Amino acid sequence: MSGSELQVMVVEDHGFQRRIALRLLSELGIERVLEGADGLHALEVLRKQATPPDVVLVDLDMPGMDGIECIGHIAQERLARAVVVVSALDPALLNTVQTMARAYGLRVLGSVEKPLTRDKLEATLNRFEDSAGEEQDDGEADFSLQALADALDSGEIVPWFQPQVEFGNGKVIGVEALARWERPDGSLVRPNLFVPMLEREGLANKLTDRMLDAACRWKQGWDHHGHRLKLSVNVSAASLADPSAADRYQAIVESHGVEPEDVILEITESSVMSDAARGLGLLARLRLKGFGLSIDDFGTGYSSLAQLSQIPFTELKIDKDFVFGAHAQPRKRAVVEASLDLARKLGLTAVAEGVESMEDWQMLAELGCDIAQGYLIGRPVPGSELQATISRWRRPAR
Repeated sequence: MSGSELQVMVVEDHGFQRRIALRLLSELGIERVLEGADGLHALEVLRKQATPPDVVLVDLDMPGMDGIECIGHIAQERLARAVVVVSALDPALLNTVQTMARAYGLRVLGSVEKPLTRDKLEATLNRFEDSAGEEQDDGEADFSLQALADALDSGEIVPWFQPQVEFGNGKVIGVEALARWERPDGSLVRPNLFVPMLEREGLANKLTDRMLDAACRWKQGWDHHGHRLKLSVNVSAASLADPSAADRYQAIVESHGVEPEDVILEITESSVMSDAARGLGLLARLRLKGFGLSIDDFGTGYSSLAQLSQIPFTELKIDKDFVFGAHAQPRKRAVVEASLDLARKLGLTAVAEGVESMEDWQMLAELGCDIAQGYLIGRPVPGSELQATISRWRRPAR
């Protein structure tokens, strides 16, 4: 989508600031614009639109209805595809508002500190264009359970791969396999739309098996051509309650000539505690067989420290919500520093998710993080496109 095709709304109570934003949008070639003089006015305008605008720029500190309440309504009523928080307030407050919007399921492109400039605005809007073509928009599932089950059986749900890079030498050393539903009409369905449905219907075990099998098939080919990469695969909570999973995973990887030592199974914090006794037993058996174990989205669950002391994890993945923009947000940086320190003391490999800017890369490198994953390095791509993505990667200059 080009800038001229974007539709953007500016919600700002100060007329002068609003005119500046509109002028900057015009300079960027964005002609389809809406404006709101405060939160209530913005909602009135948005509710009259036939289709939601692509991006809404929202000031927080406004009389009447403030920007926080306005964003809440935008998210719950699905009045926009994405929002940008614009304010000169405390970064910690801005981060809280962004987290709130994401919890409602609204895409958040980030925050822009006042005064607004063309460079700041362009960089933020580029995040929308960067993500616009990868996946289907957020929304309601437009498919039936039977269609989803058929897609899983027919191989339409496949792994895409996102590269992981060592900070020390800048080399791509691994990939994470991420489920994507490639429908026959060429559309791509977001995993957040179909994975929860599979979990509810008891099909998560089958999804894990299919992802592991297909990902190992790709890895076998890369290994054959001399591109030896570690492979990370997500494991569902349901799989941890299945006593046969350890033997089955071993059989799957070895059927493709892949060693368990080259496979890292990613476990979310909450999944282990759903059935602690079975989960701990299965994870212990997986380590016994040589699989690596990663605690995924570290810091977002309630039992992180307890699990780190009980489970033989080999890797800690810092959640992207803490990593993205941490170079400019002291509280996020503090969480990242503490996580890295904990990983070092426990002898775990530290992986930072959500690395999207040179500034965050440099900060993580200085703090001694081991591995980076994020859009700065490469987006998730089909297996056939991975080598091209890797070849385009260039380590940021120090």
